[in-house]
Amino acid sequence: MTYAELQEAQRTLGIRERSTIKEIKSRHRELVKRYHPDTGKMDEQETIREINAAYRVLLDYIEEYRISFTEDEFFEQNPEERIRRQFMNDPLWGKS
Repeated sequence: MTYAELQEAQRTLGIRERSTIKEIKSRHRELVKRYHPDTGKMDEQETIREINAAYRVLLDYIEEYRISFTEDEFFEQNPEERIRRQFMNDPLWGKS
């Protein structure tokens, strides 16, 4: 897979640059319901193929993604904890 293919899959599903697995699956489900051939729209068959191909690209990327358990990544994913830690000893915001 190339980065261009990954970006195209992202555009096809209409997901943000930073999305959760839950958001990706939800968006895929939404698009499949909208464009599924059983809806009676014969011209949508190519669209559903593109949606499913994009979803497979994203899932392949996710399966190979290395999850980081570093402190920096933790605070990136949990900004409220970063703020709490930053100000927890401040007399005005944190402990007295």
